[in-house]
Amino acid sequence: MSSERQIFTLKQVVSSIRKTIEERYQQMYWVKAEMHKLNLYPSGHAFPELVQKEDDKIVAQIGGAIWKQNFQRINKQFVDVVKEPLKEGTNLLLQVKITYSETFGLSLQILDIDPSFTLGELQREREETLKRLQKEGILNANQRLSFPLLPQRIAIVSADTSKGLSDFMKVLDNNPWGYRFFSMLFPAYLQGDVAVASIVEQLKKIEKVKHHFDVVVIVRGGGAEVGMSCYNHYELCKAIATFPLPVLSGIGHSTNLTVAEMVAFRNAITPTELADFLIQIFHDFSVPVTEARKLLRTYSERMIALNKQQFESTAKQVRQHAVLYLERKNGQMMRTAEVMRKAVQQALNRQHTNLSLMKSSMSTLSHASTERSRERIEQTFQLLQRSVFRKLEQDKQKVKHLEDLRRMLDPQLVLKRGFSITRLNGRTIGEGNIPEPGQDISIETYAEQLTAKVTATNKKQEE
Repeated sequence: MSSERQIFTLKQVVSSIRKTIEERYQQMYWVKAEMHKLNLYPSGHAFPELVQKEDDKIVAQIGGAIWKQNFQRINKQFVDVVKEPLKEGTNLLLQVKITYSETFGLSLQILDIDPSFTLGELQREREETLKRLQKEGILNANQRLSFPLLPQRIAIVSADTSKGLSDFMKVLDNNPWGYRFFSMLFPAYLQGDVAVASIVEQLKKIEKVKHHFDVVVIVRGGGAEVGMSCYNHYELCKAIATFPLPVLSGIGHSTNLTVAEMVAFRNAITPTELADFLIQIFHDFSVPVTEARKLLRTYSERMIALNKQQFESTAKQVRQHAVLYLERKNGQMMRTAEVMRKAVQQALNRQHTNLSLMKSSMSTLSHASTERSRERIEQTFQLLQRSVFRKLEQDKQKVKHLEDLRRMLDPQLVLKRGFSITRLNGRTIGEGNIPEPGQDISIETYAEQLTAKVTATNKKQEE
């Protein structure tokens, strides 16, 4: 048995869904969610994406709608309480009504937002970060570092367009005492969702070159509580607390301290105040040094004057003693000189007598020595003469013997005895110059020059 199928139009189906939802969800609800995207249109209407996250993963998601009139009211209330307009990435407590549209589907119509909840969420995150850092024992790690005597080399984490950075540098560069600082900017985002990762990344870069810096400064302009929420984030606060250099913060607000400010080595309400703190360190060092220099100069002048008086008095006494000493020594020297003169004269007389005796003795000895030397030279000359004549005679015999050998080896004499010289191409026949049958060879004898043709060659057997 067959029955006719019942067919509905799409409009009928979605209208039925709308009616069912309207009947089921007639009241308003308070819903906790994160505004993932605001999606504010020029018309003034906003269609935010609402999500719920667990372990940084989205576990629920739905679209919302805030009509222009409601958005203006809600945003103004949010600014009055939180001091900042609605923004993405914020946890909110929303008063919503569940609606369904045939063309846009299911959504939450946002009627109101409780701004005090957002402040509470920020406070909760702040407390959780503090407890976690304290449990890990690093809450005051940066504050336990030793502070440099004169923090002259400064690594700055800030936005290059930040007014806070401009105020900070203006105070440093224009200080009336002329203190000079070296600074390098490591640009970063200072608020919003990307601030944590941006600041942590720059801190890692600074750590790689930490030997070039004395301190790290984080400065920005003023901001409201939600704008400061990134400074309660655990990862950023941990990076500051465990950084190997003192971290100074001047992030420009005067309400509750953020965790980042609490873990930093020192915090200031404004960048200007932080710059004044650095200058004051130099000034606190400079003033005692200047005073010590003045005292040292005064003391030195007094000591120089006193020593000058003592020196002049001592010099006067030295001159008096020196005159008396020289007079005594002069008398002694005169007496000593007279004694030495007499002793020298006596010594000269004795030496003169000795020299006369030695001269006479030397003359006799010299004549005898000369005569003996002449006789030895004469004997040596005769021996040398005989030796030379003998050597010349031997060399003459050797030369005559060599001359006889040369004549005996004369090629003409060899040919005259019946020998001949055979040549091939002008060279004597031998190894490397062997004639082939049919080649002409020349034969030289004592009286003739012959030409012959080779008919055959037979290699001579070696014995």
